[in-house]
Amino acid sequence: MTTDPSAYTRQREQSARDVRWPAPPDALTIPVYDNHAHLEIEDGDEPRSLEEQLELAASVGVLGVVQAGGDIESSRWSAWAAASSPRVLAAVAIHPNEAPAYAAAGRLGEAIAVIDELAAQPRVRAVGETGLDFFRTGEDGLAAQFESFEAHIAIAKRHGIAMQIHDREAHTAVLETLERVGAPERTVFHCFSGDADMARYSAERGYWLSFAGNVTFKNAQNLREALAVTPRDRILVETDAPFLTPTPHRGRPNAPYLVPVTVRFMAAELGVEVDELCAQLAQNTLEVYGAFEEGPDSADPAAAVAG
Repeated sequence: MTTDPSAYTRQREQSARDVRWPAPPDALTIPVYDNHAHLEIEDGDEPRSLEEQLELAASVGVLGVVQAGGDIESSRWSAWAAASSPRVLAAVAIHPNEAPAYAAAGRLGEAIAVIDELAAQPRVRAVGETGLDFFRTGEDGLAAQFESFEAHIAIAKRHGIAMQIHDREAHTAVLETLERVGAPERTVFHCFSGDADMARYSAERGYWLSFAGNVTFKNAQNLREALAVTPRDRILVETDAPFLTPTPHRGRPNAPYLVPVTVRFMAAELGVEVDELCAQLAQNTLEVYGAFEEGPDSADPAAAVAG
């Protein structure tokens, strides 16, 4: 499938924030991957193309990006990006905050059918982001959220791909839904927002926890405590770009090239060497989503650097 990306570009809301791109961090020695980003959303004082974002990320040791959709248009764009670049894999879904709008228009079934079709593409490796959001959606939208979430779970199972969960102020309901319906084999909590108890519970059930730049925020002690108790083979890292830019760049534009900032922070919190954590993060990403590029070194980040 080839889609014109210009048709699906979304603009981030601007305010009086600092829109200058932060300087690139020092490159990682062992490369990793950005497990969740929204590169279709333009941000920053000088918008960058997909290829420019990927080249800059690669220059600091971020080999690839899982590009996530949240509606029909951005999911199609994500599938296009993955088909267009060996550095991109796609996740496609109707975001839980979008599901009520589709339902109100009588189009939720149609939208889910589009996601199901996209999920069959070889470089679409996840359904996401899907889940529940009790922060932005009121009581009148919850039925649509649950209907959409359960349909997305079924799609991930049917296609044998991973699932990326959006969970905002809905921890108990998300976990109960996964238990009741049955989670896909590879289930990821995108931008994990729970506490240490939820992290233990999720890891025991084989879920992966993906930490974003907000783990560096002063008010995010719960995330640092969750990180500390999560088994190393269940940890992933992401940007959620262009959002959640890590400290010390909080509030400025975010992009995959800033993953090393979060990785180094996580390594310090865990008391491990950065290279050790990077190797584990890369291995975890490939276990969840598969190889970005086919070839003898595709599953070996250390070999990719050496090459």
